[in-house]
Amino acid sequence: MARKALKLASWTGMALAASGFFLYSNKYLDPNDFGAVRVGRAVATTAVISYDYLTSLRSVPYGSEEYLQLLSKVHLRSARRLCELCCANRGTFIKVGQHLGALDYLLPEEYTSTLKVLHSQAPQSSMQEVRRVIREDLGKEVLVLAVKQLFPEFEFMWLVDEAKKNLPLELDFLNEGRNAERVAQMLKHIDFLKVPRIYWELSTKRVLLMEFVDGGQVNDRDYMEKNKIDVNEVRLSSHGCCARDTGFVGAAHRGQISRHLGKIYSEMIFVNGFVHCDPHPGNVLVRKHPGTGKAEIVLLDHGLYQVLTEEFRLDYCHLWQSLIWTDMERVKKYSQRLGAGDLYPLFACMLTARSWDSVNRGISQAPVTATEDSEIRNNAANYLPEISQLLNHVPRQMLLIFKTNDLLRGIEAALGTRASASSFLNMSRCCIRALATHKKKSTCSSFRRAQISFSEAFNLWQINLHELILRVKGLKLASWILAFLCWLLPTPY
Repeated sequence: MARKALKLASWTGMALAASGFFLYSNKYLDPNDFGAVRVGRAVATTAVISYDYLTSLRSVPYGSEEYLQLLSKVHLRSARRLCELCCANRGTFIKVGQHLGALDYLLPEEYTSTLKVLHSQAPQSSMQEVRRVIREDLGKEVLVLAVKQLFPEFEFMWLVDEAKKNLPLELDFLNEGRNAERVAQMLKHIDFLKVPRIYWELSTKRVLLMEFVDGGQVNDRDYMEKNKIDVNEVRLSSHGCCARDTGFVGAAHRGQISRHLGKIYSEMIFVNGFVHCDPHPGNVLVRKHPGTGKAEIVLLDHGLYQVLTEEFRLDYCHLWQSLIWTDMERVKKYSQRLGAGDLYPLFACMLTARSWDSVNRGISQAPVTATEDSEIRNNAANYLPEISQLLNHVPRQMLLIFKTNDLLRGIEAALGTRASASSFLNMSRCCIRALATHKKKSTCSSFRRAQISFSEAFNLWQINLHELILRVKGLKLASWILAFLCWLLPTPY
């Protein structure tokens, strides 16, 4: 036994020495990139953040001014620790950090403002480092399995499955180039969308050369104001007053950008079923078109797309039509067809980012209030087990749609245009067109196709009329406000 133990120790020592020499001599290996180090770093950061919240707020009366001030400081410290963790661990941590940084409507401002740096200033890694991180992350995902053991009511394995499937696609630059050309061709009728050109003769699977397109991030309101994007004058005169280059104009510009983005994604999701799934602000730029001077959206990073099946796309169209027109029976039906089961109210709330009361009243009837925003934030924490359960049961296509919806709503929140009626109307137009196209494909009768086309045209006309009425009401209200301001503050001449 002693000889066996000595032999085993000798072989172990030799193996460790050889491994140590290899690691020391290999300039491409960094001990910090090993899975155990990365997981340990994540566990330590989580523990420090939890301890900070528990100890910093323990002796302060809840809801007091001192409590709120301390809470803001803890939020900021925790956000910085998370940002440092993402930068240190890279890979999937960067992706998660980018997503969190775009959830302005859901997370405290301290988190989103800190994590937004990951949208445009994420740390860069060599291809060899990236490959190694993927092998380590996707081969073990040790942290997720540990959490699953500690909290069995949380279902996290869908996250592992999706990461295994999607991350390799994001790192295949030839796939990204093909996606970029496909979406550019698919949406060529949208004149306010710019997809950078691919230079294939200078591209490989590991190198992608694209046209350089300058612009500002889509949530950068200062950039839009400074560059006067879409510089159409807005004149609303009353008592000789004129509103030009004011906050009203800035809001109009931001509203147009939001409508443009909503139209692009409605076409992708409802009409074509080919969806760009990473619209964080670093991937969506705005600029003036060099020729026309009108606002243009530049879409970057085409590595991750979701291809929707015909059945899923049509069910999703029916669901959004039901949500927009407050048909609650059909909301339940199509939510359940999409895997929500008895959690269909939560499913509807997650899709719309509205409370269940607002969904029942009609999501296009009233904008989001501060009270509703607070309710959404609180419920997101209270319903984590149910949210996790839901995400584990919906079709895999739904997961990236959720992510896309979250990022788009984050942009809307940053622009101050969240949940506008026009965005829902654009979605409804695309749903009507998509469903009509499907019905026409499914019939051989010319008379039936004519009926479908007439119904489609009539429904689209109804939406156009409704939108016109809303705009007239809006202009009238704006005129009254301006008239009142001019009466309060008369010009000196």
